[in-house]
Amino acid sequence: MNDTKPTESNSDAQPSETRKLRIRGSMPEGVAYPKTIKSFVRRAGRTTTGQTKAFEDLGPKFLLPYQASAIDFVAAYANSAGATGQNDANNRPIILEIGFGMGEATAHIAGVMPEKNFLCCEVHEPGVGALLKRIGEQNLTNIRIVAHDAVEVIDNMLPLQSLDGVHIFFPDPWHKKKHNKRRLIQAPLIAKLAARLKVGGYLHCATDWQPYAEQILEVLSAEPLLKNTAAPGDAELPGYAAKPHYRPLTKFENRGIKLGHGVWDVVFERV
Repeated sequence: MNDTKPTESNSDAQPSETRKLRIRGSMPEGVAYPKTIKSFVRRAGRTTTGQTKAFEDLGPKFLLPYQASAIDFVAAYANSAGATGQNDANNRPIILEIGFGMGEATAHIAGVMPEKNFLCCEVHEPGVGALLKRIGEQNLTNIRIVAHDAVEVIDNMLPLQSLDGVHIFFPDPWHKKKHNKRRLIQAPLIAKLAARLKVGGYLHCATDWQPYAEQILEVLSAEPLLKNTAAPGDAELPGYAAKPHYRPLTKFENRGIKLGHGVWDVVFERV
């Protein structure tokens, strides 16, 4: 969600049912997909040769299977040496990212924040392959990917007050009013996320659709466990935050800016 959705084109692209089976098969037996609103809409896409190779070479280390029990963060990030070369998984902050598109911003942020570990949820298979490819190319060690619905990951894998931050960049805005109810950022999800943030942890959302930005600001403001970090009395962007230094200007965002689109960042803190 944080960058362009179209997949890489490649004449040797492989639709490969084996890739789909591999991701779906990561769910333990007896755990069914409930008939509830999901954090995603599965879009068609083709996995390129490079992405397929990344699945094969890097998937075993960086893909975490979905499980219906709390994640062991120390085990999940074992041997993830940071910039210091030290394996300090016990002490590293955990940042959850919901929907990373093709992984451009995710890889950038993980690179500029090597002292943090990132747990990234995405079901778009070419996007998962693209991020795995970036992990290999940029020699990143502090990312783990769960190719599963983020709502179920939050419900079943993340204990209360286990996160130091949450990133949700450019979620699907569902422009038509009749589809607004499908938007990800709604009160029930925000309540779940707030409960899983440590005191002092943050929730950072970004969108390029102003009506959605207004909804996000309203929903987060109504959550009693969160407070807005934006400077009060800012007449130019009331309630919205300046773009944090770690969030890069992606190709997707830059294209929108050139077309005259605005971008709104909303950053709240757990109290």
